Formats: sequence, structure tokens, C-alpha cells
Amino acid sequence: MANEFYALMGRMRYITRWGLMRNMDPENVQEHSQQTAVLAHALALIRREVLHLPGPEPDRCAVAAMYHDASEILTGDLPTPIKYYNPEIREAYKQVEEIAGNRLLDLLPPALREAYAPLVLESDEELAPYVKAADKLSAHIKCLEEQKAGNHEFDTAARQTYDALRHMERPELDWFLENCLEPFTRDLDQL
Repeated sequence: MANEFYALMGRMRYITRWGLMRNMDPENVQEHSQQTAVLAHALALIRREVLHLPGPEPDRCAVAAMYHDASEILTGDLPTPIKYYNPEIREAYKQVEEIAGNRLLDLLPPALREAYAPLVLESDEELAPYVKAADKLSAHIKCLEEQKAGNHEFDTAARQTYDALRHMERPELDWFLENCLEPFTRDLDQL
């Protein structure tokens, strides 16, 4: 029997994000997942090495973030305004994501399913706050990059994502926002 899991994971690059917005630089789920993994890793490292606070291993956060949107391989990317329109839609979509995640897990050899389940189903509660913060941070960075390219369609999303980040009350995230966010507004020559 062929195991299609890894082939499907490679198809993340065909799923575009920000489908309701005019994009200067389109983004796909694979690109977003890689950036989210880098950011989750950074947030966990900042927490441990800069702020000297306890937290999970940064490598675990990075791996969890790589798989955080795996179910979208089967569901596609539902835009945030639709996904969170009301509690009924939000709950229904969570169920769809769980069904899709379990379908992906069924494509793995049985010996690997248990190891992948907390990643694909996003069920590791220790890692979830880091992945959620990195996911929102990645969205905000996308907004900054679109604004930098002159796309004002992302102005409202930039304000909303920044406000959401500030309300997360995560010291490692606050440190990142204060010390690492501004360079994302620069071009290559300015960096």
C-alpha cells in the first residue's frame, strides 16, 4: 500500500492564502507554514534564552508549526472572516478540520500515526500558544509586506492582526514585537 501522506503534504504549495484580498505577492500554505515554524521556534527560544522563562523545547514548537495547517490540504484555506463569522461556523469548521486531520493520519503507516497525531490535530496544549502566536505573527508580517509594496488593502488587516498580537499577553511575543518586527518593513537595501 502506498502512503500518500507525504505527497499530500507537498501539495501545500498549491493552496493559496488570503483568498478574499488582492495580493501583490501571493502566499501559499507551505510558505506560511515554514515562516510560522521559524517564528514559533524563535518565540520559544526568546522565552527560554532571553527572558529566562520556562517553556517547551523550541524544536518541538517549530515542528508543530510546520504541521499546523496540514488539514488545509484537504479543506483549502477558509478566510478568517468566514471561519470566525459566528460560533456555529467556527465550531463546524473545527469539526471539518478534525475530520480532515484524521483522514491525513489514516494515510500514514500505522506505526507513525501516533507520532503525527498531536501535530496534525494540533492537540499538544503546551505548544499551542506558541504556534497560535507565530501563526498570527506570520499573518501580521504578510500584512506589513503587502503594505510595503503599496497595497493598502491590507491596512485594516495589519491593524487587526497587530491588536490581536498585543492582546495575547505573551512576553516572548511582546519582546519580538519590540525588537524584531520593524525590520520587516524595510527593503533589502535597508536591511
